[in-house]
Amino acid sequence: MSADKPEAASEPARDPRQGLKLALDLGPVAIFFVAYFIGGIYWATGLIMAATLISTILARILLGEMTPTRVATAILVLGFGGLTLWLSDPRFIKIKPTAINLLFAAVLFGGVLTGKPLLRYLLGEVLQMTDAGWRQLSIRYGVFFCVLAVLNEFVWRNFSEALWVNFKFFGFPILTIAFFATQQGLLQRHKLPDRQSTEV
Repeated sequence: MSADKPEAASEPARDPRQGLKLALDLGPVAIFFVAYFIGGIYWATGLIMAATLISTILARILLGEMTPTRVATAILVLGFGGLTLWLSDPRFIKIKPTAINLLFAAVLFGGVLTGKPLLRYLLGEVLQMTDAGWRQLSIRYGVFFCVLAVLNEFVWRNFSEALWVNFKFFGFPILTIAFFATQQGLLQRHKLPDRQSTEV
């Protein structure tokens, strides 16, 4: 029976904080979606601003996390949301996803050019890959964020506001999950040997 203990111990433990992190990431978007269909675009804008600020503070208190990505997102939400309410112009909140995605793309491409892929610093504890793998993944994600920015502009400029809200809530997550699924081949090709297997 004692021989089974090391094997059980080698199984990776699930981090209970991941569920909280996901809730803090998706909560403001879910609140925006619900608030829009109850009170309209301006109520939704005000609530996503408040929810984003609260989630950022909670991430710092509960997770000890204050990543540049989270801070940049909060600044853009508050900035574009504030302009939307101040000028009574919903175009600003609709442009916000475009700005966020272009900012992420610029940071990723900048990291590749400087030889410091940002994704390695964000995901290095979860994924172990070669430098070439991180570089390729950063480029692909940079292109993907540019595509999301173009899609956001196309949808909000050519379709109804309600359709844009649905696309923001359902379309972006589905596209992101689908894109990540297509990267499994690259992740496997550039995966570093497991540390435990090298120690045996």
